[in-house]
Amino acid sequence: MNIKYVVSFFCFLFLSVTSVQSAEVSGHDFQKKAPISNQTCTSCHAQSEQEWGHSDHAKAMSVADSTTVVGDFSGVDIEHYGQKAHFFIKDNHYQVTVSYDDNVDTYPIKYTFGYTPLQQYLVETAPGKLHVLPFAWDARDKEQGGQRWYHNYSHEEIRPEDRLHWRQPLQNWNGMCADCHSDGLVRNYDGQDNTFKTEFDNINVGCLSCHGDMTDHMKTPKKAEVRDSVTSINHPTGRWLRSIGDKTAHWEGGERNNDFMDNCFACHSLRAPLIDGFKANTPFLDQFTPNFTASPNYYADGQIKEEVYVYGSFLQSKMYKEGVNCLDCHDKHTMKLKVEGNGLCLQCHGGEVYNVKKHHQHEESSTGAQCVNCHMPETTYMGVDDRRDHSFKIPRPHLSETFDTPNACVQCHEDKSNEWASTSLEKWHGKPKAILSSKHLLMILNSGQGISLVQHLSIMADEQLDIMSRASAIQLLSYTTTTISVAELEPYLSHKEALIRLSAASVATLLSPSDRVNQLSPLLKDKYKSIRVAAARSLLSGDVLFLNKTLFDKAFKELIISNDVNSWRGEGMANKGILALEMNRKTEAEEAFKKAIKIEPYFDTGYINLADIYRSQQKTFQVASVLSKGIKLNPKSAALHYSYGLHFVRQKRLDKGLPLFEKSMQLMPSNPEYAYTYILALDGAGQSQDALVKLKALFPNYQNNSQLKELGLYLSQKLNSRADYNWFINN
Repeated sequence: MNIKYVVSFFCFLFLSVTSVQSAEVSGHDFQKKAPISNQTCTSCHAQSEQEWGHSDHAKAMSVADSTTVVGDFSGVDIEHYGQKAHFFIKDNHYQVTVSYDDNVDTYPIKYTFGYTPLQQYLVETAPGKLHVLPFAWDARDKEQGGQRWYHNYSHEEIRPEDRLHWRQPLQNWNGMCADCHSDGLVRNYDGQDNTFKTEFDNINVGCLSCHGDMTDHMKTPKKAEVRDSVTSINHPTGRWLRSIGDKTAHWEGGERNNDFMDNCFACHSLRAPLIDGFKANTPFLDQFTPNFTASPNYYADGQIKEEVYVYGSFLQSKMYKEGVNCLDCHDKHTMKLKVEGNGLCLQCHGGEVYNVKKHHQHEESSTGAQCVNCHMPETTYMGVDDRRDHSFKIPRPHLSETFDTPNACVQCHEDKSNEWASTSLEKWHGKPKAILSSKHLLMILNSGQGISLVQHLSIMADEQLDIMSRASAIQLLSYTTTTISVAELEPYLSHKEALIRLSAASVATLLSPSDRVNQLSPLLKDKYKSIRVAAARSLLSGDVLFLNKTLFDKAFKELIISNDVNSWRGEGMANKGILALEMNRKTEAEEAFKKAIKIEPYFDTGYINLADIYRSQQKTFQVASVLSKGIKLNPKSAALHYSYGLHFVRQKRLDKGLPLFEKSMQLMPSNPEYAYTYILALDGAGQSQDALVKLKALFPNYQNNSQLKELGLYLSQKLNSRADYNWFINN
């Protein structure tokens, strides 16, 4: 597991969250003194409140008591790789004693987090800081393997010096989880003393998170017109209709306004916040910068891999493109499916076409005949939480061999091969329909293989490809080229789709400095904050003297705020340091990287960046000191070993660098750069024959890597080995 890219195990527990009513909770430290209460709404909307009470939102977070705790606290003990926990009740309080090595701590359980299929528990590890315990309660029925305690990382040891240890920032409630589990939450992080004074309006996810502050509405109540509700089944401006002969329904009537989904995406997405907390009915891109659908979080074809939630997947789908919204499938208050089974899909998809054996090739009512099992396969997160992919893809086992992507066929038929699945599908449905050339190229790019700039630009330009995939391709431009022309990038900087503009603004550093100023200046006044911030970020390495100072200063201030909001973790503080470096404020950058190390001593990037500052200042001793300390605390960091190896190369001590390069390659065998540098270093140390032998052994692990192939050809020529030269030519 690559911890640089892993999202905290417990954060954003969207599909299985819990909580109590949204009334004020007295006597706890995290409640605002004058909160906006959900009772403003529920005093009139009793039916809606009752429906909401059955939702997972209503149980997103709760005060721990006998009505909310579902785990067994009857003196139960559990152990995982030497880490122990004892769950018990004392003085009517739920408590836990956690021990590891010689460290033993006892905590009262302050809050519950979730209720099904698992429940987690929050404890206060320092004033104002809450963390989720490393052990969770499996709330499923016993017949399903539930009703037990289990460790969040059940297949590996997470030691205290690991970034994923439960006491580390990545497992911190205030930063990682809080804003999506409570109404109106503000983190209130103080970077000077690394503390939180977190506040919220309501302990769980209620009316406020979706509808905003309705106080004025309560003062002058007005019955809403049906036409004002974009979620109404009987929306008078249009509806889903399936004409005679149509396989699927189409929207007929006025244009749908699906802007309300930004409320859903605020939590159901992998994203970086731009502000402290968020508000309902505010554009998603005014409050967050989303992650795009690239490796390592997604598979090459855009299927979910890591814990990425719904936004990135859904925006790839044909459903989204056609105007389907969340509430076409989910009830607006219970959030449960409107119809169970295939009936949900058959609201729009013709049963005579899709709900027959001729299509799904499984016995009626079997699991294989369920639409979602083929088109929304599940991935298990958090040990027991099965979540479905919302990109609604067609299983393509013929591509799985090439791109190492999953498919529903062999996920279900675990004893079968991709070849078997491909043959079966072809027998039933004929040759698979060819995917778009641009999509195929994007899969090549996402799998780590190189493509030409012309091919890359063709992905970006293909209007048949979904917006998310096109935006993701733009994000990857630096993997294909080091420079780009105005003519090639300008259409995307001025594109009507905000996601495209955002992605283009973030890679505009590939433009020349003068072109950057000319092309990004208009985006400093873009309607969306994320785009203004991306433009300001890319302009820092240009000549800002030629910019509109008022516009730039405003966007730059928004950038600073976004960095401050995220500075409670290593990445956020490191971003502040990099920003300072680009402004030539080296002292400020040095302090930021030192803080990153202090906040997260097991975050390797802090050490690498600090060492780079010392290298630029020719402080050789400090470089070695920082990197060696980093390796001592992060012995599994490939990047630190690689950086330390480069340090010794610069000192002309290749003998010291060689074992570090080898170690970096062993720690991250998927990175061809580490393999290339190790082999090149062997050759530089006079071990050319050994380098050639090892390269031939390593080469099959790096498909179509032209740089390694060229290195093999060079070594073969150097050693006058025609057989080895031909071997590299033919592989």
